[in-house]
Amino acid sequence: MYLEPETTAESSDFATSPPSEEKPPCDSGHPPATRQEVLRLRRLLWVFSLLVIALLAPSIVGRIQYALTEAKERARLDVARENLQDFSLSQFSTASRLLAQSVGPSVVNVSTRSGHAQGEGSGVIVDAAGYIVTNEHVVRGVRTAEIQLSDGRRGTASVIGTDPLVDVAVLKTSLRNLVAAPWGDSNELSVGETVWALGSPFGLQKSITFGILSAKERRGITGAGGENGSRLARPSVYQEFLQTDAAVNPGNSGGPLVNVRGEIVGINTAIIGPTYQGISFSIPSEIVRRSYDQLRKDGWVQRGYLGVQPSRVPDQIARRLELERESGVLVRHVEENTPASEADLRAGDVILSWNNTKFSDPTLMSRAIAATKIGSKVSVDIVRMSNSVVEHLTLTVEVAVRPKDGTL
Repeated sequence: MYLEPETTAESSDFATSPPSEEKPPCDSGHPPATRQEVLRLRRLLWVFSLLVIALLAPSIVGRIQYALTEAKERARLDVARENLQDFSLSQFSTASRLLAQSVGPSVVNVSTRSGHAQGEGSGVIVDAAGYIVTNEHVVRGVRTAEIQLSDGRRGTASVIGTDPLVDVAVLKTSLRNLVAAPWGDSNELSVGETVWALGSPFGLQKSITFGILSAKERRGITGAGGENGSRLARPSVYQEFLQTDAAVNPGNSGGPLVNVRGEIVGINTAIIGPTYQGISFSIPSEIVRRSYDQLRKDGWVQRGYLGVQPSRVPDQIARRLELERESGVLVRHVEENTPASEADLRAGDVILSWNNTKFSDPTLMSRAIAATKIGSKVSVDIVRMSNSVVEHLTLTVEVAVRPKDGTL
C-alpha cells in the first residue's frame, strides 16, 4: 500500500508564494570601479613588479653565477678524485727516473775562472752541433768556460753571446756526439703542474729535483741571487720568471727546468737568499729561445727602441684624462735624441696603443716595442692633457736599435 506524501502548511506556502526579488551579490553600497581606476591599478602593479625585479635581479644573478661556479668546482673535484684513485707514487717515481735518464745526458757542469775568482754553474745542450744555453751571470766577465758532460768528458766552450737583460748566455763547444734536449713551450704550463730541475748544485753533478709551478709571470724580482750568491743584473722590463718550489741551489743556475715530457720549459736562474728556501725562479723557455736564436745568429740581441720610461697609469691620472681603469701605459720620462722625442712624445702622455695593439701592461708593451722591426714606422695612439683639454693624438715613430745602456 503506497501512502501519499503528507502535505504541510509550510510546503504549501513554499509552493504558492511568489519568488522574491534577487539582489546583486556582494553589494557593499559602493559604485563600481571605473575603467580609468582599473588602468591606474594595473600601472601601479606593473611599476611595483619592476621594482621587485630590480631589487631581486642582482641576488638572482649572483645565485645563478654561484651555482654555475659551484657546479664547475664540483665537476673538477669529481674528476680529480677519480684520477687520484688511479694514481700511484710508483708512476711518479718512474717518471722522475726516466726524466733523469733522458734529460741528464744534455745537462753540463760549467766552471769559470776570472782573475782569482772561480764560478760554477750548469748549462743544457740545445743543439747536437755543440750549442749550450746557460745564465749570463754564470759566465759574466769570461770568454771561455770549462764544461763537463754527464759521461765524464771534459772540454772548453766559447761564449758566443750574452743577453744580460734576461740573464741568458750561449756557449759553443767542439765536443762531439752530444745529446740535445728538446724545447718546450712555457706558455702551455699551468700553475700547479709538476716540473723538474736538473743541474749541479754545489758542484754535485747529475742532480734532479722536482716541485710544482707555483706561479707564472713573476716580474721585478728583487733580492734574488745567482751563482755563489752573486746578484743578477737589475730587474728589467724584459724579465719574467716562472716561480717553482723545486729545490734549486747555487750551482743549479743555467740548468734546465723540464716538464713531464722532458722538454725545456725554463732555465733555472735565481733563488731568494744564499740557499734554497722553497722559492726558485726560472726564465720561461719562450723568452730564452728568443734570445738564443739571436745570440746564436748575431752574437747579441737586437731590440727595438723608443726611448721612454713606462709605468702603469695611476688612478688619479686616469680620471683626469677620462680613461677607463687599467687603460694605457704612462710615459714617465722621455730620453733626448730618441725616436720618442723626435715623434714629440712627452712625459705625462699615456700610450693607448702601439702599432694598433692596445696595452695597459708596461712589460707587455716593452716586449712589443723590443720585437718591432728596426727602422719600421709605427703609429702610436696617445692621450694628453694640453691646456686643461684632453687631446687624443696619433704619432708616428721610427723604431731605432736599443743601445746597450738605453731604457725602453
